[in-house]
Amino acid sequence: MLAIGVYFLRSSKTTGLREYFLGGRKMNPYVTALSAQASDMSGWMLMGLPGAIVVAGMGQAWIGIGLAVGSYLCWLFAAKRLRKHSVVSGNAITMPEFFSNRFHDDKGYLRLISTVIILFLFTIYVASGFKSCGAVLEMALGIGLEVAIIVGVVITVAYTMMGGYKAVCWADFTQAILMVICVVVVPIAAINAMGGWGEVTSAWDALDIEGFTNLFYDSGEPITVIALVSALAWGLGYFGMPHIVIRYMSIRNPNEIKIARRVSLVWIVIALSAVVLMALVGRVYFAGQTPGVDYDAEHIFLMLSSSLFAPFVCGIMFAAILAAIMSTVDSQLLVATSSITNDIMSKSKRRTYSDSKLGWVSRVLVVVISVIAALLALYGSDNIMGLVSYAWSGFGAAFGPLMILALFWKRMNLQGAMASMVVGFATVILWESFMDFTGLYSLLPGFVFAFIAGVAVAMMTPPPSQEIQDEFDEAQVYEEPVEGSA
Repeated sequence: MLAIGVYFLRSSKTTGLREYFLGGRKMNPYVTALSAQASDMSGWMLMGLPGAIVVAGMGQAWIGIGLAVGSYLCWLFAAKRLRKHSVVSGNAITMPEFFSNRFHDDKGYLRLISTVIILFLFTIYVASGFKSCGAVLEMALGIGLEVAIIVGVVITVAYTMMGGYKAVCWADFTQAILMVICVVVVPIAAINAMGGWGEVTSAWDALDIEGFTNLFYDSGEPITVIALVSALAWGLGYFGMPHIVIRYMSIRNPNEIKIARRVSLVWIVIALSAVVLMALVGRVYFAGQTPGVDYDAEHIFLMLSSSLFAPFVCGIMFAAILAAIMSTVDSQLLVATSSITNDIMSKSKRRTYSDSKLGWVSRVLVVVISVIAALLALYGSDNIMGLVSYAWSGFGAAFGPLMILALFWKRMNLQGAMASMVVGFATVILWESFMDFTGLYSLLPGFVFAFIAGVAVAMMTPPPSQEIQDEFDEAQVYEEPVEGSA
């Protein structure tokens, strides 16, 4: 990862913001697809999800199903439109800049609100990544958690600072390949070690958890409608994830979105299916021990790797989970810093900053945000799944409905955009604080209320200017210029 960072630092011909934050819109569809999925899944895929399945059973897999469906629908409906519209709308290179340009927000209200939300939620999200990273290194090397987190922070921050978006994407591409290989190998090795598939199924039958392998059971009870809907609602988050949708904006040609979409779907189906199987097999592999008492359920991948493989191979398996974590953290750090440098500082009317200076300011901000997130990882929540769930919900509700309305509804205006963003974010905060007892995932009410607020306020206020409507029409028919043409 460090070598990739050094390569792109040395080979980059420019330190301009579009090169640093978006790779100059020259990313091929395979790198785009796998980097999007790697930056999406994080340590959650190898720690949070399998941990939930180990404790509660197959019913928790609905989260993975919701994510797979949501990811595909976002690629299908939003990716190509966003790639085109981001170019037409002032060649935007970040999500806040796209929203601002799309609605001609000359006073920067959308950029400011977006930046506040992004910094708040990404600090939580990055903290969950650092906590996962620390847990892996602590178990692998036998070092203290504090030292382990610092090591993970230093490596991730180093290659993110050096190479920018291209380094992040190529690192994520490499990590995505490693991740999917390892999550497929581990359950196969565990099944073999137990004596075959028949032994595994017999062990499941012996568990005292009713319906452990039943998709419609959760913690030994039939899954409720609220639990099922909440799990599937995770898929809505994709439309509002800044570190994922930026991949759509960076692909070199909108017509290559179809290739990226198919590659992405294949990867996510294989990876999530293997993770679910790994968790189910892992529960009976350590059947004599109780999750939460004898071991941390979120460490099941680490425990299986340590038990099944020789130290060298085990090291590669541990590297896979570090890859999952780092591939998300680097993307989030880059988006968080771009929200300040590109969306606030570069738009300042009081002072002009060169692209070179903004690039280096961004690198400093990577360090600052990482330090804050590391402190939160050390002294905040111990639950990785909880941290990710909160941040995912916040982003999905604040930006998801607005993204859909901005790309598909010509009548959407600035006032509706601000209402949608604020209502979505506020709903998640209030729901998590006061309505958690309902069992309904906060993303769903946040998404619904934000969508309603955006439409209602837009209809009650004047329509967008003719210029904005003309840009919307232009985006629908935009074609990427042939390279080298006038």
